Amino acid sequence: MQIFRGFKHPGIAPACALTIGNFDGVHRGHQAMLALLNNEARHRGVPSCVLTFEPHPRDFFAALARKPELAPARIATLRDKLTELARCGVDQCVVLPFDARLSSQLPQAFIDNVLVRGLGAKYVLVGDDFRFGAKRAGDYAMLDAAGSQLGFDVARMNSYEVHGLRVSSSEVRAALGRGGMDGVSALLGRPYSISGHVVHGRKLGRELGFKTLNLRFSHWKPAASGIFAVRVDGMTDPGTTLPGVANLGIRPSLDPNDVNGGRVLLETHCLEWPAKLGLEGGYGKIIRVELLHKLHDELKYDGLDALKAGIARDCDEARAYFASTRRQTTRDRI
Repeated sequence: MQIFRGFKHPGIAPACALTIGNFDGVHRGHQAMLALLNNEARHRGVPSCVLTFEPHPRDFFAALARKPELAPARIATLRDKLTELARCGVDQCVVLPFDARLSSQLPQAFIDNVLVRGLGAKYVLVGDDFRFGAKRAGDYAMLDAAGSQLGFDVARMNSYEVHGLRVSSSEVRAALGRGGMDGVSALLGRPYSISGHVVHGRKLGRELGFKTLNLRFSHWKPAASGIFAVRVDGMTDPGTTLPGVANLGIRPSLDPNDVNGGRVLLETHCLEWPAKLGLEGGYGKIIRVELLHKLHDELKYDGLDALKAGIARDCDEARAYFASTRRQTTRDRI
């Protein structure tokens, strides 16, 4: 998948089948929409294209109003969103910066400047609640009328449901907030995961006897937080994962002025550390961590001894979780 920051690039296809949205989480509703988009693109002989935004428009307006509580919790980093869009077979993705200029653009100007002249849209697929332009004044009827006039087809996809529940990014955020990881997997069609480069930290975990792999979550408000039983991909041979326990959050027991102070981190301790990697073998690797089961919320410990004991309990609980899932898998095979 080709990725472009903005649409003024010579490599962008002169025509495309397009869908527009934030695609936070790339859940099963998004996946169904992208499958339809790819099919329509093939019929027209043009590439499929996703137009998305960074930051999330609600992030922008929350910052503008100085009300951070209005910003939505983020399901996925931009890296993970783009990875999932590529897995869905999208040919190109255009990431537009959502700023004052874009937010004030009138709906007709958005159609003319972005959809027609910028992207050469021949087909535009939107969701049933799609709105666009300044003050969300543009709607499906307006887009459809413009398509008839300007020469592109417009289609609308109805909501996607699983067991009678409308699949949406809001539902995924709610499930992550509850810590219901099985429900999250049902909405996403896959385990919830976070990926990125392993970065250096204080190395306090090593001092406590629990070496960690640290990933930065590049948004201040993740939809999930707490302690999880996880699986780590990317540390060993392809297709081989390592069981672990991870903390996603702001680490309330640590000094806020440490090297990663103020940043959301996913800190993962592998329960089985490959000897061939050595102590420094994880740094710089791109890994993917699947959050399978929430053990509890983040806790603030009184001192390093209490923190060490708490991590040891978390490791025991994670091992018990993996042992129970292995027993269940064995029973299912019998």
